Amino acid sequence: MIHIAIRQQLPAARIAWITIRNETMLNALNSSLMDQLIGGLREAALDDQLRAVVLTGAGGRAFSGGADVAELSRLDAVTARDFITRLHRTCQAIRDLPVPVIARIQGYTLGAGLELAASCDLRIASDKAIFGMPEVKLGIPSVIEAALLPSLVGWGRAREILYLGENFPASDAYAWGLVERVVPSESLDHAIEQCIESLLRTGPQAIRLQKKLIRSWEDLPLRAAIEAGIDSLAAAYEGDEPAQAMQRFLAARRSRK
Repeated sequence: MIHIAIRQQLPAARIAWITIRNETMLNALNSSLMDQLIGGLREAALDDQLRAVVLTGAGGRAFSGGADVAELSRLDAVTARDFITRLHRTCQAIRDLPVPVIARIQGYTLGAGLELAASCDLRIASDKAIFGMPEVKLGIPSVIEAALLPSLVGWGRAREILYLGENFPASDAYAWGLVERVVPSESLDHAIEQCIESLLRTGPQAIRLQKKLIRSWEDLPLRAAIEAGIDSLAAAYEGDEPAQAMQRFLAARRSRK
């Protein structure tokens, strides 16, 4: 099942904590759980006061151990397409959220679990986290959001991860650029809170515009990406957030003189 906790961080700022709960199976993803996750993510996206989402797995053993192998073993060519399309829609629902999504990673983060993490905007991992894309060892290729890996770790490292299917530690994930931060397991929640606090010091509309712009950069050639940025900056000035933020900045600078 999926557990969603909404925390009112500030008067007009909410943080959604979304937890994958399938602990006995290392938080493996089956069709029912994916449908619940898609529904929860889409519902969260409708909240105008949402500032960030934290995605994690229940317990300390896994973020997600991947797709449910028992369900995978029963698929045929038709149902396999349905299953993997559902998994893609789950990852897409993460990417479509209008606010930053932070992956809180502990334990095993394998296969589909790693694709979920790659779909998030920021990844903060415990030093005990274990990563991998073992699909080729099960007779299938790594697909859908595995396509995000080259942009995170480079083509050569992505090939190594996908061809060999070997697990690797959090230290390698950090060195390769797969995760933004690795901390001792007992400091994981503190690191998440620090990240949230930093996000809450930014302009709510500015962050939504920034995420939308970054998503567009993934698909646009350079010239079009720059033009999209010009449009985004102009859109920011349609509201009063820039004026208020800059007035606070200037007032603080004057007070330091």
